[in-house]
Order: sequence, then structure tokens, then C-alpha cells
Amino acid sequence: MGLQVSGVVGVGRGPFSLSVPRGQCVLLSGPSGSGKSLLLRMIADLDPNEGDVLLDGLSRQDVSAPEWRRRVVYVPAESGWWEDEVGAHMADIEAARALLGPMCLPPAILSSPVSRVSTGEKQRLALIRALVRKPDMLLLDEPTSGLDQASTRAVEAVLRQRLEAGAGVLMVSHHEEQAARMGNAHYRMSPHGLEAVR
Repeated sequence: MGLQVSGVVGVGRGPFSLSVPRGQCVLLSGPSGSGKSLLLRMIADLDPNEGDVLLDGLSRQDVSAPEWRRRVVYVPAESGWWEDEVGAHMADIEAARALLGPMCLPPAILSSPVSRVSTGEKQRLALIRALVRKPDMLLLDEPTSGLDQASTRAVEAVLRQRLEAGAGVLMVSHHEEQAARMGNAHYRMSPHGLEAVR
């Protein structure tokens, strides 16, 4: 099944409706400030909103907020880091270690201070932090914006593996090439809501 969003309205935004089937990646694009990040946050129940959001037919209203956010994980463009060491943020350190190579990250980075990790490395580590929780649905806000081509392709390959395993991905991206490579569907944010690109 997957994620079903129907008539979601936030403060001055919406209504928004879309679906993200399991095993598929749905791309979201649009001008800066048009509400893409807000929509992801509303789906994750991090910002006030009204409307219906279902995962595999289960309403968001019927589960606790922590349980919903465990199953539907939002990864912002710039994630927060609250511990000094990278590895302290990982719920499953062995699962995180297994993802370092595929993400083009060195094994020692898990024991590095967060302060010494680059922006691009933090982007990939934030995605690893989300992936080790084994979510059903990933809400990704420009996960490759600060990455070079090789790292971008590495991230896309890892995401494809998760899609093949049955997860779903709703991803904000401004790159048409990435939309063509990854997107099973593509929506553009407009003043009137979401418009299907394909």
C-alpha cells in the first residue's frame, strides 16, 4: 500500500493530496519558500495541520506521535546533532557501520566529533541515522543538495535498495536529472497546491 495524503492543510498552505506507494520514490519540486519542507513536516506530524494521512491504511490519528515518526521518518536538509560523537546518534551502530561504505564514508567517521564532519558527510550520516531505524516511509528534504556527483549516485543507490525492500520515499529535489533517475512520480508545488509533472 503506502502513504496516502488527503486534504492536508497547514497555516496558510494547502490543501495537499498525494500518494507514495511502497517501493516507489515520489519527487517534490518547486520554488524556494513554496512549502515543500512544510509539507514533509506536516506529513511527519511535526507542524500543526489538518487532513488525513494514512500509512498502509492506518490513520496517523490512531497511533502515538512517537510511533508514527518511527515509521514515517523526516530527514531535514540540515539535521540536528546533540551528542559530541557521530556514533552516539545511531540507534544501531552495526547497521550504521554497514552503510558507511555504500555511502562513500570512512569507517572511522562514527568515532569522529560532529564538529569535524563536513556538511556533505553530515547529510549522508543523517540519512544513515534514519535508515538504521528501518522506517516504512522516508521523507527526505534535498538529501543530496551538498554532494558531488559520486556521492549523489551512492546515496541514490542506497535509496533504490530500500525501495526494492518495500519502503517508500517522498523526496524534495531541484534536479531534473535526479527526478528522471529516481522518481516514479513527480509533483511540483504551485500557488494552487500540487501539480503532477508525470
